[in-house]
Amino acid sequence: MTTGRSQAVVAGVVTSVVGFTSSFAVVLTGLVAVGGSADEAASGLLVLSLTMGLGSLLFSWRTRQPVTMAWSTPGAALLAGATVPGGGYADAVGAFVVAGVLYALTGLVRPLGRWVARIPVALANAMLAGVLLGLCVEPFRALATDPAAIAPVVATWLVLLRVARRWAVPGAFVAALVVIAASGSLADVSGDQLVPTLTWTTPTLDLVTVVAIGVPLYLVTMTSQNIPGVAVLGSFGYTAPLSPALVYAGGATVVTAPLGGFSINLAAISAALAAGPSAGDDPARRWVAGVSAGATYVVLGPLAALVTTVSAAAPAGVVAAVAGLALLGTFGAAAASALGDEDFREAAAVTFVVAASGVVVAGVGAAFWALVAGGVLQVALRWRAAQVQ
Repeated sequence: MTTGRSQAVVAGVVTSVVGFTSSFAVVLTGLVAVGGSADEAASGLLVLSLTMGLGSLLFSWRTRQPVTMAWSTPGAALLAGATVPGGGYADAVGAFVVAGVLYALTGLVRPLGRWVARIPVALANAMLAGVLLGLCVEPFRALATDPAAIAPVVATWLVLLRVARRWAVPGAFVAALVVIAASGSLADVSGDQLVPTLTWTTPTLDLVTVVAIGVPLYLVTMTSQNIPGVAVLGSFGYTAPLSPALVYAGGATVVTAPLGGFSINLAAISAALAAGPSAGDDPARRWVAGVSAGATYVVLGPLAALVTTVSAAAPAGVVAAVAGLALLGTFGAAAASALGDEDFREAAAVTFVVAASGVVVAGVGAAFWALVAGGVLQVALRWRAAQVQ
């Protein structure tokens, strides 16, 4: 194996390991928040790893470009900030199916993609930042409540943030494992709990849940993952296969939603690890990193039951602390984008505070109402400016 190819293989492995360990806690938190059991969350983690791994393999091989896919971390954060639907987890699964259909339609129907692109990025990011705020403060709340358990996690994250930023969240997860082992809570874990299994939930369609979860999940994934993913690949000279990727992501989401597969998409932040210089000097050979990343995700999938069982045995606040630390970077980027555009600043501020409020109106959660409030204010401000002129 040549040095360049070896470098690409290693970059792909790093892409998947960092992507998995830095955000799986967010996925588990999100699925449980909308009513999923520990087994259902583990099933979701498994199918997400497999489908995004296979997608990375397929698109990287066929396009000879480092095209990587990922689960929707912003989407998982959105779920984590939601409430259990009236019909339970089955309603949430129905909303996942609707989101999957919308992804596929966006890939097949070009006007729909253009309409999504017209959603002000500032408002979409403001909604995401508002949802993330509550999750990002959890590590510090937990630190005040149980410093003995949380301090090692936060301290490890801080040190690695300074010396090896890429590994800060995975390192915090390792520190959390040490805390969990030291607590003795793993003593009652049996071998059967570590075997990966698929858990089926028949979806039910509920309009309120679709509006509260399905539509915001679709919007936040498109604006925070798929569109930026295209931009990241473009920055390295690649043309992302957006339409085919959306069709694949949508189809995979529809098929696996009953097993917990809430959303997959083009990778955004982690895409740079496989598409950049770290994957080799020759851009034409970096597709090997995408294949390597996909294969690694497939291998990591069966670990879903293990990490779910260990997370369930963790002292209170430990998993939430890891999830919150993992989302701080996303929160910072979303907040900066939301409030950085003066033309949308007031509307974005309203969107942010409504999303952060957690308000529920007519059974519909804050994420949807945040977009409505911000959109209405922006239209009103533009109408007023036009009247003045």
